[in-house]
Amino acid sequence: MRALAFWKAVIVDRADFLESLIALLAEHKIPYCVIGGVAVNAYTEPVITLDLDLVIAVDQMERATSLLAEHFKLERFPHSLNLSMPGSELRVQIQTDPVYFSFPERASPRDVLGLKLPVAAIEDVLQGKVWAAQEPRRRPSKQKKDLLDIFRLLEACPELRDRVPREVLDRL
Repeated sequence: MRALAFWKAVIVDRADFLESLIALLAEHKIPYCVIGGVAVNAYTEPVITLDLDLVIAVDQMERATSLLAEHFKLERFPHSLNLSMPGSELRVQIQTDPVYFSFPERASPRDVLGLKLPVAAIEDVLQGKVWAAQEPRRRPSKQKKDLLDIFRLLEACPELRDRVPREVLDRL
């Protein structure tokens, strides 16, 4: 089974939410990049997740939000826009925290489970995971997954170890 077909089977995406979202962003030339666990998958051996985390270029955020709300169910949270679509279990989170806004300009196309998508630079992916692992309000299970993702990135690129704070390294 091809990687994309497997991923779509796991996320139960009968509505082609994934392809619709990517096509909509491409059609309207909205720069974005993949971050989070799916981005980690682009640099390491993949682990399946139901989440797709994205960052949209800050100068396109307002236009993108309106456009996405026309096509998908959109919920606003303090630091994200969450998208969903009937017929799909895929959970899309668009980060709106300004710390991520520079990520799309350093992104490059990478293979993500059978799709060629703009993925944040590995240094940015690692930084995002460090921020997430340090977030005290995050569920403990999510923090453990963030630590695992940091560990996976460091296995793939040990030279990035100096970018991880000591208190995070001690938790690995």
